[in-house]
Order: sequence, then structure tokens, then C-alpha cells
Amino acid sequence: MPVLETKKLSYFYQDGEQRRYILKGTTVGFEKGKFYTILGQSGSGKTTLLSLLSALESPKEGQVFYKGKDLKEIGYEVFRRNHIGIVFQHYNLIPYMTAIENVMVPMAITENDLPDNQTEVAYNLLDYIGIVKSKANRLVNQLSGGEQQRVAIARSLATNVDVILADEPTGNLDEEMENDIVGIFKKLAHEHNKCVIVVTHSQEIAEQSDQILYLKKGALESYE
Repeated sequence: MPVLETKKLSYFYQDGEQRRYILKGTTVGFEKGKFYTILGQSGSGKTTLLSLLSALESPKEGQVFYKGKDLKEIGYEVFRRNHIGIVFQHYNLIPYMTAIENVMVPMAITENDLPDNQTEVAYNLLDYIGIVKSKANRLVNQLSGGEQQRVAIARSLATNVDVILADEPTGNLDEEMENDIVGIFKKLAHEHNKCVIVVTHSQEIAEQSDQILYLKKGALESYE
């Protein structure tokens, strides 16, 4: 059973009496333990699809389901707070906080059961994705771009969610750092049974994923 799926999902802009569809009738399922990439030209609707999957936008038509339940029933804020982690291209970290403080922010607002030693958990997450304790205690704006993206990934994992969504997460990184970040996503999917969905323009990243989805003219095509 898919952990996250869409049924006849559509999103459009109304221009007078005309509708301009970004997505039209998209039905797709995403499973735990797999690393997915979504490809498409600029303006094809990749980010819109990710926004719908992450409940940052609501569908014009159709539905998004998490473990068989409509996101509207779950509640969009509840879904974002408790069931998914989001990694943005520009990190979206809080600049006046340290790396460890950024990772602990979602822990403070989730309703999920978390260990009592949350600080230790946060340090362990950062260490797992390559941020040592000395760097974890630095303000995030004192870290490199690749390090900040690692902090963003650790933050997305902080509430022990099943689904990680990432929007062009390597767009600002060099090739070596890109490979490191992709390696983290693959490990999360294959060793930790996460569902990882990455929007990218990079064919090289897509070829390392378990399944490629290509978005064109509002339709989603699958390539194994």
C-alpha cells in the first residue's frame, strides 16, 4: 500500500473563463523504502506537485492521501507537523539559530512521541548526516552551503516521519556535495525505510533513484 498517493489530482489557474492546468488528473503512488525523482522542464509544475504532496497547497480537483486517509481529513497543518519532512533548495533554516537549534525546532511543535533526550537525538541526527558536534553548535550562516543542506535534511528527520520531500535540494551545490546529498537520500530510503521524493532538473540524480517520474504538460509519466 502506498504511504502517499494522489487520485485524479489537478491544479490550475483561472484566467477569465479559461483554466490553465499545471497538473491534470494525476494519479500516482509512493511507497516506503524507495527513492523517487520527479523530472520536468522549468515551469512544468514539479514544485506545484511537491507543494500539493506536502500540503503547502490544496488541490483544485482530486485528492492526496497519506496511509489511505485524505489530507483534508488529517488537516494540512497536522500533516505537515507530524507526518512529513521538507527539504528546500535554499535550506529555509533560521539564521540566528545554531544547527542543533534548527533541528530541534520541529521537535517542539510535533504531536509525535519523541524520546526524552531530544538534544542527544538531534546531535546524533546531525552526526549521522555528517555534521560533527563542533559544527552543530555553530550558527547555520557560519556553515557552508552543503553543510546547511545537511542540517536541513537532519531537521526533516527530527520527528521520525515516513516521508521526505525535497525541492531541488542540490541546486546550489557542487558536484561532489551533490553526490553526498544523494547518497544520504538513498540511505534513508533503502536502510531506514523512508519514502524519499526529490524534485530535480538533474538527469544524473534521477538515474540514481529507484523510480523516475517525468512531468510534461500536466501529466506524470513513470520510467522504472
